[in-house]
Amino acid sequence: VATEANVPFLSMNGSEFIEMIGGLGAARVRDLFKEARKRTPCIIYIDEIDAIGKKRSGEISGMTGATGESEQTLNQLLVEMDGMATVENIIVLSSTNRADVLDKALLRPGRFDRHILIDLPDLDERKQIFEQHLKGIALEKAPSAYSKNLAFLTPGFSGADIANICNEAALHAARLKKKKVTRADLEYAVERVVGGTEKRSHAMTPETKRVVAYHESGHAIVGWMLKHTDALLKVTIVPRTNLALGFAQYIPRDQKLYSKEELFEKMCMTLGGRVAESLTFNRITTGAQNDLEKVTKMAYAQVKEFGMNDYVGLVCFPEQEIKERGRRPYSKKMAALIDEEARKLVTRAYKKTEEVLLQHKEKLELLAETLLKNETLNYEDVEALLGPPPFGKKRLIEPAEFEESVRKDAGDTPPPKIAKAATSTSAPR
Repeated sequence: VATEANVPFLSMNGSEFIEMIGGLGAARVRDLFKEARKRTPCIIYIDEIDAIGKKRSGEISGMTGATGESEQTLNQLLVEMDGMATVENIIVLSSTNRADVLDKALLRPGRFDRHILIDLPDLDERKQIFEQHLKGIALEKAPSAYSKNLAFLTPGFSGADIANICNEAALHAARLKKKKVTRADLEYAVERVVGGTEKRSHAMTPETKRVVAYHESGHAIVGWMLKHTDALLKVTIVPRTNLALGFAQYIPRDQKLYSKEELFEKMCMTLGGRVAESLTFNRITTGAQNDLEKVTKMAYAQVKEFGMNDYVGLVCFPEQEIKERGRRPYSKKMAALIDEEARKLVTRAYKKTEEVLLQHKEKLELLAETLLKNETLNYEDVEALLGPPPFGKKRLIEPAEFEESVRKDAGDTPPPKIAKAATSTSAPR
């Protein structure tokens, strides 16, 4: 901004104002604006403004409010900013990830009255960010040959996450002593960021490996057979450094709104692992702990935040607001009703999941036994075993299309397609 306007640029971090000495924060604010007045017109930028701009005493409860020293610093900042925009030709910019904790006086007209929300990048933006980061890497083909497909694989990723993927791909290629980064390196990087690094040295007993195979196959089968679940990309039982013994990787959609049915089927897919263990081995393990945590959060969100329960009604009690207040804004009777309805919702999802897996128990066994042999299965392998999804394809780019787009740019001839049968019982290629 300062370069475009051709004016001086002064910057400080919010944490640099306050130290142990009392009054130092306010003094540094005065010094900053004194220097700015000497250089007018100019731009002042304060990063992480929430370090000195938290709501003052009386406006927020608990430990998140401002301390005495930070209040004094904030007051000095308010005095320096008030009315100067039209008089002294000084523009003040700031950034924060916690706009919700800022003092109201700081956001009033004449101060920080223009707010720009920088959201996570959408599909097209992720494509452009990938192309920008891939320019600095030696690739087999042009960045545009990979960017679109990588953007589809990374919904919800920030710019920093995308930069990390590109860096991981380059490091992986270097470890293998490759001269250029390939598609396989990029896919490895996405998988590493999403699921963690493979840890093949972590030995599992045959019994544990079998449980993990059926657990992950349960997720995959339920997701494959239901209509509103995300598209399966890969299922593996190779242990990861994040303590996961296996995981099923999906391609979530760039979706802002979810229906009641979509959330319910997401719960069913998440419970697929626990139900598969119970049906196959007639016992359960601790492997579903993370799944149960996700399901519980989804159930409570539907009941007390999204107004999707007929008995609780059209009410909204955000969890973050409850934490800030330090107490629940509803009665014990309402709390008991919320707990009961959330439990009923989870139970209903469990029964639906059980119904799906009992109906497709042969496919569950086929997928799990194949997974035990191959350890990792991609979309095409699963489709060869189970046949196409009953409700049609759920994503815009299939794994084969990723490879085909690369070959098209390279001028290569695609390999012959393998025939797939819906009732095939043969092992995948």
